[in-house]
Amino acid sequence: MFRPYVWTIGLGCLLLTGCVERRFVITTDPPGAVVLNERNERIGGTPADSPFTYYGTYRFTLMRDGYQTQVVEEDVQAPWYQWFLIDFVSENLWPFPIRDIRRIHVPLTPAQMAPPEQVLQQAEQLRMRGQGIGTAPLTPPPLFPPQPIVADANQ
Repeated sequence: MFRPYVWTIGLGCLLLTGCVERRFVITTDPPGAVVLNERNERIGGTPADSPFTYYGTYRFTLMRDGYQTQVVEEDVQAPWYQWFLIDFVSENLWPFPIRDIRRIHVPLTPAQMAPPEQVLQQAEQLRMRGQGIGTAPLTPPPLFPPQPIVADANQ
């Protein structure tokens, strides 16, 4: 006996299966660094997580007061279930969700503080260089010299 609602429910269940969740989890030592992605969009403070869609190279910038800013490149290789033709089954037909979580841990290095004498010396050198720069003329010189106006003799 043909029951269309049974087929519709079965087809709906088949279409709702499969899901691959891809995420980065970024941690630092010490925690609390601000994480920016390659488009300089803020992801958040560490520990931070961010979804990703494609496999390849990703770049993150980590910043925290008192520590050196670090740029981290992560090369994300596709796992075996994302290979050609297998990915159709894992994304669409596999009935359970698959989580691909990539963890990135970055130890931050403290920033080197310059002694005040060195900063003052560099400032004085910059001041001396700035005083040696000449001033620009107020009006730029004309591109073409002015031509004298000659009156037409026929008038």
